[in-house]
Amino acid sequence: MKIKYSDGVLRAQKKNRPILALESTIISHGMPFPDNLEFAKKAEALCRDSGVEPATIAVLDGTPCVGLNKEQLNRVSNSAKMKKISKNDLSVSLAMNWSGATTVSSTAHIAKMANISVFSTGGIGGVNREAERTFDISQDLTTISKTPIIIVTAGAKSILDIPRTVEALEALGVTTLGYKTNVFPAFFYRDSGVFGPVLVNSSKEIVNVFKKNLELGISSATLVTNPIPRKDEIPRESIDLFIKEAHEQLSERPISGKDVTPFLLKYIVERSEGKSLQANIALALNNVRVGIKVAKEIIRA
Repeated sequence: MKIKYSDGVLRAQKKNRPILALESTIISHGMPFPDNLEFAKKAEALCRDSGVEPATIAVLDGTPCVGLNKEQLNRVSNSAKMKKISKNDLSVSLAMNWSGATTVSSTAHIAKMANISVFSTGGIGGVNREAERTFDISQDLTTISKTPIIIVTAGAKSILDIPRTVEALEALGVTTLGYKTNVFPAFFYRDSGVFGPVLVNSSKEIVNVFKKNLELGISSATLVTNPIPRKDEIPRESIDLFIKEAHEQLSERPISGKDVTPFLLKYIVERSEGKSLQANIALALNNVRVGIKVAKEIIRA
């Protein structure tokens, strides 16, 4: 696969400087314009100010891009034509010259091919509510189980079935760590009530686990769950009410597949009067901060 690298990423690779992969679906489909562009700029600035090169990943005109310039970032943020490209869409997007934002699954796959070991996202996909009826399970889970990189996430999105998602991660053999927690976080709030992640307290511990996975030939990602900062979380009772209403609205519309999550998140933003958007931004930037520490530790290790 031919990859187009930004000048900054090429320089960082040549000089063995730390690089942090960032996804683009959170920009194009997870937040409204112009908040999404401001978030993307803040995320990249956090990286550069810390001596880490940001590698925001997208597919533009049929070419996987690792690292975006200002024009490309604006395009991803403010184009209604941006498709949502998961791993199963990658070959089609290249063959048909699509332009689109990459999800967790496709970003992780491209990052691994680009030899980038650390990837910060917002929340991963997982087992959807009523999956026993719809079979709606995100391919993020299978990709995470087969892609040996470090992924920093605020858990699974609150709109999902968190207990079943955690069970699926275990069944798929995914090494799941909790950054300063042993409870799986639930995106908008810190404590899902589901125990499972192994407690780690530093980037050094995370990298040590990752390296042991590689030595053992374990193919899964090292999944680092990092709770939203306490001051930014939304009470579980409020979010659960909004999610219930969002699913009721969804049931009345012909929406399915990869369009479900953007619909639900947009509804929750409107219902929460923008509080969920601010929480989304806060947790994603918090994951970038942890990803920066881990990317630096990878270079030192």
